Amino acid sequence: MRFFDREKEREKLLFLKQQSEQDCSRMTVLIGRRRIGKTMLIRHTFTEEELIYLFVARKNETDLVSSYTSLIREKGYYIPDGMTRFAQLLQYLFELGKNQILTIAIDEFQEFENINPSVFSDMQNLWDTYKEQTKVNLVISGSAYRLMQKIFMDKDEPLFNRADAIIRLQPFSLDVQKEILAYYNPKYTPDDLLTLYVITGGVPKYIAWLMDANCKTKDEMYAAFFSENSHFIEEGRTLLVSEFGKNYGVYFSILQEIAMGNTTQAQIEAKLGGISIGGYLKQLEETYTLIRRIRPIFAKQQGKTIQFKIYEPFLRFWFRHVEKNRSLVEIQNFEGLLHIAQMNYTTYSGLLLEDYFRQKLAESGEWREIGTWWQSRAIYYQDKQIDAEVDIVALSLVGKQALIAEVKRNYEKYEHELFMAKVQYLKQKELRGYTLQTKLFTLENM
Repeated sequence: MRFFDREKEREKLLFLKQQSEQDCSRMTVLIGRRRIGKTMLIRHTFTEEELIYLFVARKNETDLVSSYTSLIREKGYYIPDGMTRFAQLLQYLFELGKNQILTIAIDEFQEFENINPSVFSDMQNLWDTYKEQTKVNLVISGSAYRLMQKIFMDKDEPLFNRADAIIRLQPFSLDVQKEILAYYNPKYTPDDLLTLYVITGGVPKYIAWLMDANCKTKDEMYAAFFSENSHFIEEGRTLLVSEFGKNYGVYFSILQEIAMGNTTQAQIEAKLGGISIGGYLKQLEETYTLIRRIRPIFAKQQGKTIQFKIYEPFLRFWFRHVEKNRSLVEIQNFEGLLHIAQMNYTTYSGLLLEDYFRQKLAESGEWREIGTWWQSRAIYYQDKQIDAEVDIVALSLVGKQALIAEVKRNYEKYEHELFMAKVQYLKQKELRGYTLQTKLFTLENM
């Protein structure tokens, strides 16, 4: 797949490179989950000739340094024999940086935690010693969010406050996803676009897997996802097991229940046999940033009306369709997996369509708060009890204006009178004094 987007990130990287050339060394930290395109961004921003790219593989430090030495020599730099520690090599590169401009990228930097954690304190000493007297553009990249946060943003860590900039790489926006799909499939349908969002969540590598395989329609994407040789089948485990460690089973069970619609702590604990999961939920939310705590839009922060939601569309989809049906994976029944997913498509994609439009509103920059509203107290319309829930409530940046929206895959399922009854209820309660705009979002509005 060709390179898309990332203009702002490229501008930032090139600006810091320019500063390192004109003034003194700069350190940029690039953080993003696996498959988000960090390596591609680095290689697309800097030329092959100027870039010294060092990938931190999980192996012995001596072997790692040996491979780096060979690579750097191929670039035309003299590196003496006998180096066994990464700090030695880095110091030599800094010495070179006294007399010439260097761009060095260290990818998957957090792996030094497993190889030799003293690298972090060694780098601090080297950086503090050489920064002002060298012209090195140092780009450090990592995919383990928890560890990268700790290494560079924990005040007790040696590299705290050393980075000149921290760039957090996010999935592609909805506009970019549309641009990509239109490039490969100019006649795409709303369902094609929704499926791309449902499966990938805008993660560049996932989109590339589909586009490179010429899978650009809903049916083609589903077939590719659930095929025998699919990269997606084991992707969830690949992403998470190393992060969670030996307790991954409990975390997986919690995420599985959330993906299946059991979104409160009480519901999850009941499904898991009554075990206490408060600590696990806190870790999933704050340390791993895999789930979000969702409250009704007007609820107080200390309120107990809380639901949990998996942050990423891909992981929601994977837990709901792959991990839930692990037995089918084990017996290689991929046709069965595909059949189950296809049967569930309309219902499941309808749920994700709500997320799509909330994200679309967020990316517009026109709203200060966007959420869902619900309450346990019943609402009545013509003596009939109706669901006390609204798909989208958005509050304007300035003034007392609000958008109340219903999301339906198909217009035929929209019940205008019931929706307006809920609008009137909110107008008399939480949105008293607001100017209200109402909207129906369907597939055609994507």
